[in-house]
Amino acid sequence: MPYQCPLCQQSLEKNDHQWRCANNHQFDCAKEGYVNLMPVQFKHSKQPGDSAEMMQARRAFLDQNYYQPLRNAVCAALDTHMPAQTHRILDIGCGEGYYTAEVAKQFNQRNIDVYGLDIAKVAIRYAAKRYPTVSFCVASSHRLPYADASMDAVVRIYAPCKAEELARVIAPEGILVTVSPAPRHLYQLKAQVYDSVQLHAENVEEFAGFTLIDDRQLSYTMQLPGEQAANLLQMTPFAWRATPDVSARLKNCAEFDCETDFAIRVYQRL
Repeated sequence: MPYQCPLCQQSLEKNDHQWRCANNHQFDCAKEGYVNLMPVQFKHSKQPGDSAEMMQARRAFLDQNYYQPLRNAVCAALDTHMPAQTHRILDIGCGEGYYTAEVAKQFNQRNIDVYGLDIAKVAIRYAAKRYPTVSFCVASSHRLPYADASMDAVVRIYAPCKAEELARVIAPEGILVTVSPAPRHLYQLKAQVYDSVQLHAENVEEFAGFTLIDDRQLSYTMQLPGEQAANLLQMTPFAWRATPDVSARLKNCAEFDCETDFAIRVYQRL
């Protein structure tokens, strides 16, 4: 296992139901199979990460596979660009494991270990219980609890992460797959919340130690029943700006058409 202690950065070894480093820092393995590598002193709130309401809405929405084309595109990018001798793939900010599980399924014949990380314990608990073939942990994406050069591919869908940490954990010639909103992503939904809709900025991120090798856009229109449109709103960062009547209005829609617009980029570690 590539886990390292979040307190002293020594490697972690599993013994019975605990992970332990040479300095005797110990982390319990939960009955669902995940490990919590988020020390209390690193927390900025009692329950960091997305709220339970946001996670329930996201789970209900994603389980209907409205984002299946994105999931397929991420797996295709991995298949095309990751090294031939890939052994480990990490999904940063994996939430309840919607994308992580598909990655594990797509590459289960290639002896690849798949890992998922999220700061939200309730999301990881759900993911570990539902997808036992993936190694999940609770941890901060700004302090990745993995050894240097231990990952051959990393997926980062919307999640924040320090570029230095990505450069540290991704092996030479390994890849980083990022997904971010392209200009018209969820335009119609934003129009329900804001008087004037601002398009997402087209910012191509640069990561020291990486080179951009693929840059593409995925766009399609979803036809959503009202309840799923309300779930989609609850998933988004602009949900907190929406008044209660916006959600009620969406729920009462027979059908709500909404554009998706994703920027999918692949970077290779130098």
